[in-house]
Amino acid sequence: MNTTEPLHIEYREGAPISVEAAIQLYKNSTLGERRPVDRPDIFEGMLKNANLTISAWHEDRLIGISRSLTDFTYVAYLADLAVDSEYQKRGIGKQLVQETQNRLGAACMIVLLAAPKANDYYSKLGFEHNPRAWMLKK
Repeated sequence: MNTTEPLHIEYREGAPISVEAAIQLYKNSTLGERRPVDRPDIFEGMLKNANLTISAWHEDRLIGISRSLTDFTYVAYLADLAVDSEYQKRGIGKQLVQETQNRLGAACMIVLLAAPKANDYYSKLGFEHNPRAWMLKK
């Protein structure tokens, strides 16, 4: 796909997303390497239990997602930001973050854990690096 070709991208809050479409999107982005794309049951829970999901659509194709867990006033954990590799470098990820921010309170911060391949991307969006993240895996 030509990255200079203008596209009409529609951003939707809370739109129904099938597990199959979500898995395909994650596979088509670098995030698929770090998510359980072989476990539709987990993906179903990921979609169902996030309390702020913004999706990007080109016609009827899911091409991007911002999936967050938030209290809407103090903090939003941006669990996933994925854009189909065919649609990257068009500002879709940046717009998904902006759409997420638009739905949060004025003082609400966004935190995330960056995938290794996306680590340099977030500083371009204004995120500050914080080395004090911790994970406890089950």
